[in-house]
Amino acid sequence: MKILITGASGFMGKSLQKRLSAPETQFIALDSKSADLTKQDSLLKYNDLQYDLIFHLAAWTQAGDFCLYHQGEQWIINQQINTNTLAWWQEYQPQAKMIAFGTSVSYASEDKLSEKEYMSGLPNDKFYAYAMSKRMMYAGLISLQRQFGMRYLYLVPSTLFGPQYHVDGRQMHFIFDLIRKIIRGKEYGESVALWGDGYQRRELVFMDDFIRILLELTSTVENNIINIGAGEDYTIREFAQKICAIVGFDFNTITFDTSKYVGAKSKCLDVKKLKELIPNPELSSLDTGLKATIEWFYKDKVYDLA
Repeated sequence: MKILITGASGFMGKSLQKRLSAPETQFIALDSKSADLTKQDSLLKYNDLQYDLIFHLAAWTQAGDFCLYHQGEQWIINQQINTNTLAWWQEYQPQAKMIAFGTSVSYASEDKLSEKEYMSGLPNDKFYAYAMSKRMMYAGLISLQRQFGMRYLYLVPSTLFGPQYHVDGRQMHFIFDLIRKIIRGKEYGESVALWGDGYQRRELVFMDDFIRILLELTSTVENNIINIGAGEDYTIREFAQKICAIVGFDFNTITFDTSKYVGAKSKCLDVKKLKELIPNPELSSLDTGLKATIEWFYKDKVYDLA
């Protein structure tokens, strides 16, 4: 099995590489240094292999309010990345199956997060450029399949969490920021202020579970769009309470800053299609995932690096 991965240095990319590390698997792991996907010819030097699978993870984005302040750049850069990758795939690697990734912010409504609604309506203005670039990539996959018979799988993940998150100066997804703030409150006596009123709701999927589901779908499904979520969400206050219980911090000392950016009020993917394809996905409990993530924060002192 020969595999190429774009965006391999990210959280998902690193986790995927660990699962693919087997004697019978040969994979090329690319990051922005080894292949600048904004350039049309960046992938030509990797044509010496004929790939069975291409995992296209590369994207230019960050968590938090990044999308709000980089909309024009996000549109240009992500369109370049996706167009160049899909064009190379069609011209030089048509035998490969491409597994590409969407985003839940592409959905127009917080209440209709089923796959049939993915291309309907307009996404939230705050995420518009990034959301539409992901929709355009999906349109590209469909179009290439229809004209050239290409094979693809388009997956829309919920927020992923677990150990080994990339801590490199970029903004963190909310759950890692919660853990960091609460641990620092416990260890250094810092005040803990969370963004919003704490009643916005979020869904999490443990990374190990996600990679297992991803690989199972890769081997059994093609030319389809599938949400990968837990099917259950919690308020930020509930996440904070669970983290406080594990860390040993008094939740009642936490304050909430309603002037700060919070994104969508609710975000929980419809996973009916996923459960039809994998009836028992066997997801880790939220408590199990949080404990493993918090253990990593302490072991690697991530709360001092972030």
